[in-house]
Amino acid sequence: MRTVRSLLFLLALAATVVGYGTVILGAARFASAQRLHRIARHWSHTVLALLRAICGLSYRLRGQDNLLGGPYVLVCKHQSAWETIALPGILPLEQSWVLKRELMRIPFYGWALKALNPIAINRATARTAMKQLLTEGAKSLAEGRSVLIFPEGTRVPVGERRAFSIGGAMLAEKNHVPLVPIAHNSGVFWARRGMMRDAGCVDIVIGNPIATDALSAREANRLAEDWINAQVDALPAAVGP
Repeated sequence: MRTVRSLLFLLALAATVVGYGTVILGAARFASAQRLHRIARHWSHTVLALLRAICGLSYRLRGQDNLLGGPYVLVCKHQSAWETIALPGILPLEQSWVLKRELMRIPFYGWALKALNPIAINRATARTAMKQLLTEGAKSLAEGRSVLIFPEGTRVPVGERRAFSIGGAMLAEKNHVPLVPIAHNSGVFWARRGMMRDAGCVDIVIGNPIATDALSAREANRLAEDWINAQVDALPAAVGP
């Protein structure tokens, strides 16, 4: 049954990507950025509902009160594709995402991403990527949109760690906005690779904003990394009975 449910969900996910991607591409010609992001949020809610109905995978969110106000620079653990689907829908903020530009080449999904004007960087040129992050990120923050970044740079399997890049903390420091860490255990139920989706409940925890006015970017980054790693270690690391 696990294999059948996972396959059914993948087919349903593909259908939503084509459907919503087409809508966003069509609406991009005349709709505002806020309208396009509302469509993307609706897609996120739809996929999360399908995931719960087909695979029995839900989520539990804690710490949402830490996102009152804003904008912020959000630094999030990266374990699977789950968070890239869920965060647009469950975070109560307008968001600009930092992502690798190769993603925008994916049919429908990538094309829709491009219409949402993310901060799409070329990871092959680190200095240029950092400059782009700081420039475009500052613009997004000035317009009231929080910037979300996965500081590990790639999906990291459950139980492993990867050093956080300092770009998000630098962006927060230079623009005098708080750095907000986000931890979760999505990789327990949705593996980094493979098609299987397990039933259960993803825990996602939003930490207290880290004020950057009195901290260096390096200090703020270390605080966020330590908090995220400690939270992830405390969350369930295996599928329950």
